This record gives sequence, structure tokens and C-alpha cells, in this order.
Amino acid sequence: MPQTLGIHHVTAIAGDAQRNLDFYAGVLGLRFVKRTVNFDDPGTYHFYFGDERGTPGSLITFFPWASARRGRIGARQVGVTRFAISPASIGWWVHRLIASGVSHEMPARRGDEQVIAFTDPDGLLLELVAHPASTSRGAWERGTVAPEHAIRGLHSVQLWVASPDATAETLEAIGFRAAGERDGVARFAAGDEGPGALVDVRALGGFPDGVGGVGTVHHVAFRAAGDDEELALREIASSRGLRPTAVLDRSYFRSVYFREPGGVLFEIATDGPGFAIDEPLDALGSTLRLPPQYEASRAAIEASLPPAHLPRGGASAQDSSMTFVESSQ
Repeated sequence: MPQTLGIHHVTAIAGDAQRNLDFYAGVLGLRFVKRTVNFDDPGTYHFYFGDERGTPGSLITFFPWASARRGRIGARQVGVTRFAISPASIGWWVHRLIASGVSHEMPARRGDEQVIAFTDPDGLLLELVAHPASTSRGAWERGTVAPEHAIRGLHSVQLWVASPDATAETLEAIGFRAAGERDGVARFAAGDEGPGALVDVRALGGFPDGVGGVGTVHHVAFRAAGDDEELALREIASSRGLRPTAVLDRSYFRSVYFREPGGVLFEIATDGPGFAIDEPLDALGSTLRLPPQYEASRAAIEASLPPAHLPRGGASAQDSSMTFVESSQ
């Protein structure tokens, strides 16, 4: 039976592009893996942040729309996105967030996990979760955060839905399994149950539906090992009446989208081919990359996008202080 391997990426909506870069590559120290455009709306960027290679399970991505309305987080959305860190780094991250002026809560223990809740500049709800298994995962070690404290990919997401049963059934159908419940939040796990393979479902009966916009998650993507696995997972979604899209080529992976019964937009994304197919590993994120269908319009697209540069220390392995150079290739 086909099974997802866990979370591939989370995609959210941001406001100002430069502010988004400053926070995720600067404050959080993630690698800026790819700068491209929204494949369905090339007039806006699509930013990818993750570990050194942009490994599936490490990625958070953004559509920065400066003129977009502010969203409201609520039911039918991913409510909280969580990153994994080393348990030894909790104190360091509290100091980092204070020094950076980031709105946050003090560490709290939830079962065997210690958690720091905070928000990004657009109000997106985020958490750092100390997990022993995080130290076995890769990170971006040449950014603005010392390697021993670097974020080790995604830990989990929390889905906010009005009635959790159908959402739980959908997660189980694509390969997650029930892994316990705490304070009314049900946890589901794929693979090894470690960071990057966890989804929590919180019931929000009577809570208003979320409204998409700046500061909200657009969708969560789950991993498929390859094309055959993706097609099999697509067939599961179709058999459940969830009306998945056709397979769409996103250059760095292939995607299928569907909305689960609780209203959250799911994506199934293949692990490959990865982010080094159109620029060297050491130069990931250094130039604007466009899918082939938009190359003929490169000049117009570049002119329509706002300038954006990496914060010092947040760039490629070759030059940690570089700014973006537009490519004419």
C-alpha cells in the first residue's frame, strides 16, 4: 500500500519580500534554497528556505505578495508550523528571539517535548520544538546561526479543523498512523515518527474558518518517494472523492493537490529531482530561476518583481555576504 514518507514542505503567504528574507534567512538562519516565481502567477516570487540541499522535510516556502490582504488563521488551515532544534539549544534560541525583537512565549513543556512559540513578521504562527532525534538531521551550517543551534528541518504541522474524524481518516489513508492524543490534539506519524513525519490535528468546533492571506499557510505538502508512489497516492485521494488535480511539474518536484474533508489544502510532492537541477549546490538561491515556459518573458518578470537581497551571512557557501545577481540565462 502506498504511503507518504512525511512532510515535504509548508507553503505560506508573506507580505514584503525583503522582510521575509531577513527573517527566515537572517533571524532563523535557514538556507535560501531557491528564488523562483509562483508557477501559476509569475508576477510574484516563490521563495524556498531549508537545509543545505533543500531536503524534503526541511522546507518552508513563501509567496510574498506586498499588496495582498492580511489573512486570519482559523479552521480549515494549517494553524501552526513547527521546526526541530536540538534540546541543548532552547536557551540559545530564547536569547536569539529576544535579541531579534521577535514576539514569542517562554519555553513550555508538552509531554516529552519543549516548545518555544513565536510569530514571524507577518503573524504566521511558528514553534521551535526541542527533539533529540533532530541532531541526526541536516541543517544549513554556513548561515547566520551557529551549526550546533541551527534549525534541523520541519518538526510537524498542526491542522485546525472543525471536525477531525474525516481529516484523520484521510491522513491514515495516505500512510499516517495514530500516535496518541494530548489535550484534545491527536497526533499522526509517518515513517519513523521523528521530526518531519508528524501531523497534529486540533478540533476547532465553533471556531471561525480561517481566511487566506498574508500570515497564513497556503498548503502543506507530503512526500512521495517517486512518480509511481505519487500516482498511487493520487488514486487514493480520487477514490475518496477528493478530486485531486492532475500531476503538475514544479521543476524541482512534481505535485498533486487536493483539499481534505476538513478544508486544509494538501499537496503530494515527489522527493526529486531536487533543487540542484538548474544551479550548482554551492550557489543555490543566488539567481532568479524561471521555469522554461517563462524564460521568454524574463525581462518583464524581473522588472515586475521587487529587489531583494540576502541578509549578511545568509547566502551561499561561496560568499556569505553576497546579494542577488539577476541572471540572463
